[in-house]
Amino acid sequence: MMISARMKNGIFSYLLKCLSFAVLFQVADSAQGRYAQMLFQNLLQDYSNALRPVEDTDKTLNVTLQITLSQIKDMDERNQMLTAYLWIRQTWYDAHLKWDKDEYDGLDSIRIPSNLVWRPDIVLYNKADDEFSGPVDTNVVLRYDGQITWDSPAITKSSCVVDVSYFPFDDQQCNLTFGSWTYNGNQIDIDMGMDSGDLSDFVENVEWEVHGMPAAKNVIMYGCCSDPYPDITYTLLLKRRSSFYIFNLLIPCVMISFLAPLGFFLPADSGEKVSLGVTVLLALTVFQLMVAESMPPSESVPLIGKYYIATMTMITASTALTIFIMNIHHCGAEAKPVPGWAKVFILDYMSKIFFVYEVGENCTTSQMDKKKEVKLQMEETVNGKRKKMQNAKVQAEASKCNTKYNMPAMEEHPNECLKEELCPEKMNMYMCTCAQHDKIAKNIAYIANCFREQKATCAKGAEWKKVAKVMDRFFMWVFFIMVFLMSISIIR
Repeated sequence: MMISARMKNGIFSYLLKCLSFAVLFQVADSAQGRYAQMLFQNLLQDYSNALRPVEDTDKTLNVTLQITLSQIKDMDERNQMLTAYLWIRQTWYDAHLKWDKDEYDGLDSIRIPSNLVWRPDIVLYNKADDEFSGPVDTNVVLRYDGQITWDSPAITKSSCVVDVSYFPFDDQQCNLTFGSWTYNGNQIDIDMGMDSGDLSDFVENVEWEVHGMPAAKNVIMYGCCSDPYPDITYTLLLKRRSSFYIFNLLIPCVMISFLAPLGFFLPADSGEKVSLGVTVLLALTVFQLMVAESMPPSESVPLIGKYYIATMTMITASTALTIFIMNIHHCGAEAKPVPGWAKVFILDYMSKIFFVYEVGENCTTSQMDKKKEVKLQMEETVNGKRKKMQNAKVQAEASKCNTKYNMPAMEEHPNECLKEELCPEKMNMYMCTCAQHDKIAKNIAYIANCFREQKATCAKGAEWKKVAKVMDRFFMWVFFIMVFLMSISIIR
């Protein structure tokens, strides 16, 4: 029972101490609030925010400027405008707003509305907004030694010269120039709070990477006035994130470009060679229009635009060459034979380089087979000549026999045949030839000549088709190499 009573007494005493501390803090806060109210009334009783707060008008007032970049809201390349969210901190000393903190219970700072004190008219020189929008009227922090700190957020729209020569692999530099609009350098001098803009609270942008924000102070003499005007210029270093454009504009264009050389691989009889080239050209035109809509209308052509133009020129050339090669392919009987240099250079050498062979012919055909074919052709030629000589000899012997035995000519007596008793020593050298047999032979010779002419015509057309096929293969590899080199050059 005694332990519980002691515990109750301890808890009761602890609660009394907490209550006494709370009362003391409340009394202190109320007392400090009374001192702050009294200080506010005393400071602003005879104060004017219209004049520069210096004791001597010839003295220069120093203003320290510090910029914190919070977010890049938009980069409009077409209108060349940068929209950014900034935190602007300005610090200066007001000679009329000082007090002894010991007289006000140690109160060393108060926060009051910024429109009650004098503020420097520092603005963004390269502002590109239609409407005037300055810093927000937030409170200022006033210290006992007269130091005033004004932190205010602002959404700025500034002009930025955008160079899209290397789009989408471009770097941009956008300047933010701050300075006083009415006070010259003898009245207000602007100092940099840091050597560069503060990026510690920057929110990453999906399109741009920020590589720095260096600051530089400039003193400029304008033509209107003889006094110097200082300003601070922050240069925002930006690099475009190119992944979006690579996957949505560049890779589709490269894939479409590789379709153009395949038009040379299509058979000439398919009827789709020219249609493929025209379709690819129209697709690239659509991509070119998409890029042109987002770029500023200037003489500087983007890198991807140059790639599109080069690819479209290449496809136009390939379509024209396709039409030319198709005309060669469809050369008929009325065309001239293939020139000798074309047979040697195109049909013999280039066809082997690009693996173009006739039906039944391939790269594994041995030289022995070719020699055998040549030997057979030579033997057939020799046998043909030998048969002609034998026939001529037989006809000569027959003429001698007719002359010796006074036989009628074969043309006068077509139905008479040579008898064995008329010329017994020569009858085993030739056969009985009649006029009907001669007529049949003439018909056969005529048909053979027609087949030879048809075969020669087909061979001539086949040679022109092979020339066209070799040229198709040649230009296909040429354009493949061109597309590959252009794609590598733009990616690098």
